[in-house]
Parts: sequence; C-alpha cells; structure tokens
Amino acid sequence: MTPLDPDRPSHERPDPNPSAPRQPGAPDRETDETRAAAREAAAAAKVLGRQLGVLAAGAARGAGRRAAGAARAAGPAWTGFARRFRARGPASAAEPPAATAGETPPATSRAARLRRKPWLAAALALVLVPLALLAGLVIYSFATLPPLGGAVLEAGQRALTVEADDGRVFATRGAFQGQKLTAAEMPPHLAQAVIAIEDRRFRSHWGIDPRGMLRAMYRNVVGGGVREGASTITQQYVRLTSLTQEKTLRRKIQEAFLALRVEATMSKDEILLGYLNTAYFGAGAYGIDAAARRYFGKGAKALTLPEAAMLAGLVRAPSQLAPTRNFGGAKERADVVLQTMVETGAITAAEADKARAQTITLRTPPETPPGTNYFLDMVSNEAKKLADAPGDVTVRTTLNLDLQSLAEGVVARRLDAEGAKKKAGQGAMVVLNKEGAILAMVGGRDYEDSQFNRATQAKRQAGSLFKLFVYLTAYENGFNPDTVLVDRPIQIGDWEPQNSTGRFKGAMPLRSAFAQSVNTVAAQLADEVGIPAVIATTRRMGVTSDLPNVPSLALGSAEVTLLEMTRAYAGVLAGAAPVDAHSVHAIRGAQPQPLYLRAESKAGAAIPTEARAMMLDSLQAVVDGGTGKGARVSGLPVGGKTGTTQDYRDAWFIGMTPDLIVGIWVGNDDNASMNRVGGGDIPASIFRDFVQRATAQLAKGRKRPSAARAEPAPAKEVAVNPAAALRGVPEVIDTGTLAFRGRTVRLLGVEGEGGALARQLARYLRRREVSCAPPAGVEAGGALLRCQIDGDDLASLILTAGGARAAEDAPADLLAAEEQARSERAGIWGRR
Repeated sequence: MTPLDPDRPSHERPDPNPSAPRQPGAPDRETDETRAAAREAAAAAKVLGRQLGVLAAGAARGAGRRAAGAARAAGPAWTGFARRFRARGPASAAEPPAATAGETPPATSRAARLRRKPWLAAALALVLVPLALLAGLVIYSFATLPPLGGAVLEAGQRALTVEADDGRVFATRGAFQGQKLTAAEMPPHLAQAVIAIEDRRFRSHWGIDPRGMLRAMYRNVVGGGVREGASTITQQYVRLTSLTQEKTLRRKIQEAFLALRVEATMSKDEILLGYLNTAYFGAGAYGIDAAARRYFGKGAKALTLPEAAMLAGLVRAPSQLAPTRNFGGAKERADVVLQTMVETGAITAAEADKARAQTITLRTPPETPPGTNYFLDMVSNEAKKLADAPGDVTVRTTLNLDLQSLAEGVVARRLDAEGAKKKAGQGAMVVLNKEGAILAMVGGRDYEDSQFNRATQAKRQAGSLFKLFVYLTAYENGFNPDTVLVDRPIQIGDWEPQNSTGRFKGAMPLRSAFAQSVNTVAAQLADEVGIPAVIATTRRMGVTSDLPNVPSLALGSAEVTLLEMTRAYAGVLAGAAPVDAHSVHAIRGAQPQPLYLRAESKAGAAIPTEARAMMLDSLQAVVDGGTGKGARVSGLPVGGKTGTTQDYRDAWFIGMTPDLIVGIWVGNDDNASMNRVGGGDIPASIFRDFVQRATAQLAKGRKRPSAARAEPAPAKEVAVNPAAALRGVPEVIDTGTLAFRGRTVRLLGVEGEGGALARQLARYLRRREVSCAPPAGVEAGGALLRCQIDGDDLASLILTAGGARAAEDAPADLLAAEEQARSERAGIWGRR
C-alpha cells in the first residue's frame, strides 16, 4: 500500500506535510469521532457489498423456488447468516470498536438496518432480480425480431368443393384460399363488424391497447377465466404474418414490438385488409373471401350484413363455431356481433333486428358424409391428374347420393347381421353404369377405423370370377353355351384342378358348367384356347393387374381389384371394352372456362355380338339356377358371377341389371378364412338388397332429403286402421317400445335402444300426444303398430336421428331412414 493509497484509512496515512507546525490550541483535523465514523462507513460498505452480491446470486438461482420458505424463516435464517458471515469476514470488516464513555454513538448505517431486517433484503431481491431478468428478455426479444411478413405459410392441399352428379355439394377437401380482397371490394359493414367484435379502439390506438388490456384483465378476473382477449387486430395480424403460434412470453413481446412497427409503416385500412385476407375462419377457409365462398357460395364483396356478422364472429373460435359444424353457435355469435355493432354506433338497433330476422342459408353440408370419403380420396387424386392448376376448384363428380347412401346401408346391415357369425369382417362395393361412371363406392366398413380402400387398393385372388374371361375367349373361338364338355379329373402339367364339391358330374353343356362354376371344365377350356389368349381377352376388357401365364389362371389365381373386375364385367353389358371407369364429370376454377370437361365416352373395341349374347346368357344362368341364386330379383333380368377363393378367404359377386353393374367383395383384412362364405352367400344377398331398392329408387327419381342437415326421410303414406287407433301421452320403455296406460306397444320395423337414447326420446315426447294404429290389413290387438306425432311418422323420426336400428323386415321407408342416419353418422351410428 503506497503512502497515498486512497484505500488506506486516513488515520494510517502519513502526513503529507509533517514539517508544518501545529497551531497551539487548534483542534486536530480529524477528531476521534470522525475517524471512528470513517472506519465504520468503510467497513459497512464492504459488508453491504458482499451481502448484496450473495443475495443477488442466490435469488437468481432459486428465488422462485425458495421464496415461500424464505418468507417463513427469514428472521432466524438471515440472523444466522449474518453471524456466520461476520465470523468468516476479514479483519477490515470486523465490528467497529465500541464508543468510549462520553462519545456519541455512530449513526445507524443502511447495512446495519439490512442486517437487523433481513426480510427487507429478501423482498428487494425478489423484486429487483425478476425485473432484471424481464429486462434481459425484452432486450433479447427485440434483438431477435423476425422481419415483417417473415412467416411462411405451408402450402396445403388446394381446396376442392365436391358436387354429386346432380350438382348438390356434399363435401369439401383442402384449405380454401379464395381471392385477395382489395380495399374497394370490402363491404363497409364487414369492416365494422370485425372491428366491433375484435378491437373497438382499432382506429385510435397505436398497435397495442393498454386500456383494452386492463378491460380484458378485469373481465377475466371477474368471470373466473379467459373471457376476453387483449390482442389488437394489429397484434393478430403480425402474429399471423410474422410470428409462430407458440404461446411464450418472448413471442408476446415480439408481437408488441412488431405491432408498433406495423402501425408506423401501414395505414389502418391496410392492416385491417391484410388481417382479413389472412385470418382463419374455420372449415379449411383462410381469408375472408375463401370463407364467404366456403359457407355462402359467394365472394366477400357480396356478403349481406347478417352473413358478415357471422363471419366476423368466427375469428375468435373458428373450429368450434364453424357454421358447417355448429350452425346454432355461429348464429348466436353473429347476434352478439350485431349487438356490439349497435353499441359502437356502426348500425342502429332497427338494422340489427332486421339482420337477425333474415335467413342465413349455407351452401355446403355440415360435415362430409363419412361413407363418401373412400370415393373422395379417389376423386382428389383423379382431379389432380386431370387439372393440376393452382387455386380452389369445384369438382362435379359421378356420385349418386341416393345410391351411395343405399350402398352404405345394405353393406353395413348385412355385415352387422351375419358378419360375426360367419367371421366376415369387411366388405366393399362398386356401382357403375354402362358408360363406366362410378355411381356409388363403399371402400370398407368404416372409414374412420380404416382409410384403406378395399374397392380400389386391395388386390385379392378373383377365384371363379375370372372364368368370365375364359368363357368369353372360348365363345369368340367357336364354342357356344350348348357345347358339351365332361366334368372329370384332369391334369395339366403338374396341376390337377378340383371342384369345390370334390365330385364330378360328367358331360354337361358350357352354360351349366358356368352356372355351377365347375372348375375342371373351365380348366379344359383355358387349355384348349390357350392361357395367352385368355390373358389377351382379360387385358382387352380393362384388367391391368399382373396376370401370370400359368394354367391356374383360369380359376382366378391372379390378384386383382374390385374396381377393375367390375369395369371388365361392365364391358360385357356395354358391348365394348374397355369401359373407362371414371369419377369426374367436370372441374371448374375461378374463371368461367372449365379447367376440365369430360368428353362423351368413346366406345372401346366392340365385343363380337354373338359372343356377347352367349356370355350374357351364361351370366343370367348363374342367377337363374346356379351359384348366384341368392341374387335373384323378382321381375328384373339379372346376370352375374360368383367367386370364392381357397379356404373361403374371399367371396365375390359381380352382377348386372339392364342399367347397373354392381361389384361386391367380402372377406377379412388379415386374409383369415371365413365360415364357409362363398360368393353366393353374403355378396349375393348384398347385391339383391341393393338392386331391389335401387331400381325402385331410380324409377321414382327420388332425391335424398338433405345433404346439408339430418332431416327425416320423407315417409310414404302409411295406411292404418283408424278403428284400432290408440292415443295418449306414452311412457318410453326403449326407443322402439312405448306404454299407453299399461298397454305395451312396439313400433313396427324398429329395434329399440335403451339408456341415454331412450331418455332423449322421453324428453322429446313429454306431454305430447302420440297416435298409434296397426297398418292396414293387420288385425287390431297386435303389438306392432305405426305411430305418429304431429303428423310425422314416429318410427321414421327415430331411425333418421339414429335412435334405433331398423328391423330386417322393416318397410322400405324405414330402411331408407336408417341408411340416412348411417351416412350422417347420427345417433348410434356416430359411436362406431
């Protein structure tokens, strides 16, 4: 330490002028009291510095974790800490000497006060350290600000609006982008609605709204949860265009900084327009124009006041309030928006009342019918190949909604009734017309359980279904249905085909051999005309799968799809092959000119007339008296062919009427054997169930009641016996059984459900009169009745809502009601 070291205590420094004489009687320059005060101040400063250093480090490491314990034990803990610290402290930090008698005690220092009140030091640390950390986070957030508009939106699948063959919209796919709205195209009431419900002070604040934050905080505290957000439209805009959606404090700070920057560089109208062109409005619609087209089938500039209010109300919870899913909730929210517009002076109360009274009509269905998703998957791929243009498109398909609903119902009902007993877990179905238009498609039992399309993707051995190509080749090469061959044991190389019965029938005409699906005769025919010729015929009919050049091909050893086999059979009915199986009629974009328009189908190579006639005769023999007897439909000419593979792993039936070609496959995804299910069993029964009702349905031209919301299927007039009518307010036993003053009544054609569904029906029928009577021609006193409520058939209402299953022998109108519930996934069908 040098003589002039400032850290050296002044009383230890040498006098810089020792030779200067002292004045007698003059006071010393530093009295004892001054020296004592200096010593204590220096010591206290060092002690305080060390203590604050320890406090800051400890608080930074675990202030939050230890705060509670520190508060409870602050006094004893800090007293002990100070005592230990003094014990370890350097000599310079020792306690100052006690004041001598007659001396005035030194003034109390801040360090001493902190030692006596350790809770004060802890409180200071708990306040200052978080503030310091927050300041650091703010600086870091500012330093890492992303550029404006730097968020890259992932290019999702383009939006498809899918129409049925009659123009009804029944499904949508992908993300709707719409057109970018310009300031001139924005309706004034749309801007007013969004500002009123999202950010009332948008025109006056500067990007962030402290008043709005305080208001939201108050309402959330009073409401006991998050009732109102505090983000301004500007903050939401920068979040959508420049930031991620992570919920962190750093992102919130950056959002505020960017909002201030945006307000400095853009006008209010530009911010609002950018926000509306970017926001998500639910149901795959991004931007206000896309939402307007998605929900109302019009551009944003054509929106009415109630429609604008509904869209403005979606921004806060688009998935929850999307009108396609929750129309009631969206309508209630629109009413709130209208009331807010009145409060802000955007509209008058009379204008709001008028808007509430207007009917809002959606252009699209609430949800895609789940059963159509197999078809939609195929349409999406086909549309991309036909018109791979950017932007939203509308696809007019070949799907007949009536037949689709019917197909789903008959497959599900038959598998429900017999599948478990016969160990058949899956089924698929394709319906074509003679031109190859796909009218209906069932790719599996439940799309939500499995998206694998068994109609187009599954390749299974065709079994005897393949004999069509063998016989057609033979008929084109001089054979005819009356040609006689002998059913006998044969050997072709190392292969010895066997009949499914294990027996041989001797000589028989080809018509009978085809009808009875005799394997040895088909093998002889294929050997006679040659397997290469059979393969050539198969290719000409439109089968594209691999076909091995082996003798067993005659009995269907090749693996094929249901769609290509149905297409091949359609060629026989059409008289030309191949038939082009297709699902798209037209594709339209934003421009008036179609992106794709299917030309009239060009006929393929003609099948020789005589050979075709002989093939149709043989196909009809299968249904009239062969293995396909189960597919017979009274009064309708039907032809077809069964197919069954080894160990009953696959069962097929492809049948045709004068207008339709229907292909059906039944089996298991794991290739497990069924319980002796052949093509003439479940598949033939499904065909019969479908064709019986499809033919009548097509003849009447009946349209499905609504693809937009579940409505009761229009029931036919039910003739009842009025003399035996029973009236009253019933008690509900289950959804198919009622009780009138002790008399139990069962609804005709309904298999009731109990539990929650029965309780719902009881609430629906509470204090309402129901009239029940037996159908005309049925004696009074029976338990099975048709009941009506307010003029509607009760059984039809219950089945349409999914409150019960239809009985096997239910009338056609009730079966149609159940099919609609299945396709809508209503009630019990939504639990599958």
